[in-house]
Amino acid sequence: MSQYPKLQQPLQLGDLTLKNRVIMASLTRNRGIVPSKLHVEYYSQRAGAGLILSEGVLIEPQGTEWPAAPGIWSKEQIEGWKKVTEAVHSKGGVIFAQLWHLGRCANTLHNQGVHPPAPSAIRAEAGKFRLLKGEPGYSMPQAIENPEHYVQLFKKAAENAKLAGFDGVELHGSAGYLPNQFLESHSNKRTDEYGGSIENRSRFVLETIDALLQVYSNKRVGIKLTPSGGFNDMGEDTEEKAIELYSYIINQLDQRSIAYIQMARKSPYGDPKARGNNVDISEFRSLMKNVLFFANADFSAEDGNNYVLEGKADAITYGRDYINNPDLPYRMFNSIPINQDYQYGLFYEYPEGKPETGYSDFPSAQA
Repeated sequence: MSQYPKLQQPLQLGDLTLKNRVIMASLTRNRGIVPSKLHVEYYSQRAGAGLILSEGVLIEPQGTEWPAAPGIWSKEQIEGWKKVTEAVHSKGGVIFAQLWHLGRCANTLHNQGVHPPAPSAIRAEAGKFRLLKGEPGYSMPQAIENPEHYVQLFKKAAENAKLAGFDGVELHGSAGYLPNQFLESHSNKRTDEYGGSIENRSRFVLETIDALLQVYSNKRVGIKLTPSGGFNDMGEDTEEKAIELYSYIINQLDQRSIAYIQMARKSPYGDPKARGNNVDISEFRSLMKNVLFFANADFSAEDGNNYVLEGKADAITYGRDYINNPDLPYRMFNSIPINQDYQYGLFYEYPEGKPETGYSDFPSAQA
């Protein structure tokens, strides 16, 4: 009998059959604004995942900490991603694009002096902005006048993802980025129909999901949420508030019968002074009648297998282990050691002229 039999079981995602329940998490790697042959190699190496969730794909140019993070707004990017999806499909893989807008998590010095957009003009107190010398943080954002503009940007990004051959899309609604900023009370002080009550604060996320559902069928659209907060100055003041908010949004998403909801547990890798609470994501499982549940953040193979076995989730999303182990499911299921010698300095940077270093140069144990 193989190791971790529950993770090895196939999983039906609408009309897609996922070969296993070891999902590849979205991993920003900062290797190029336009996907290249390097991206093709990297993603195709990991096609053994039950589902690949692409790195966060920017839906428009933004003042990001990751200047070489890829986007999906241009014809060149669509063509680059098309080569990636074709390579993944040729190896029997399934791949969704994670659609990403930073909102206030940007800096004007990296955005031609333009203030980043946000639900309200409230600066993220999330520590140092990575690329700037000294101790500057995030810029003061400008309150969005017309949220519908950004709903349509997400829809256009989904249309481009479909042109590029992605099997589906995931809305990045966590980690303090734009949809998350609309959801939570301390980052959203609007007095119109997008602010105030939980129903109003959820409106932007639900309108965006509805827009994505105009492009892809319901079982090709997912979302990532982080009820515990901890990143980019996010997290409700109390656990009770977080549970009330995320229970509402989960109920609404479940009514739409989307493909899945991915939720991250509280992570130790957050802001220096993190907001939020340690919310048990498995408590939301009972609310999900019509959607699959993917659990994320610091699971070992054994922990993940037990979590699924106990009915707490349908699949587990793995991040760092997929960096060092392109054949992660094969290693898990065949008792082959998992390389956890993480080279953190190569996650987002690399030696000059050698972008493959720490990216696509990890060996596979699979013959």
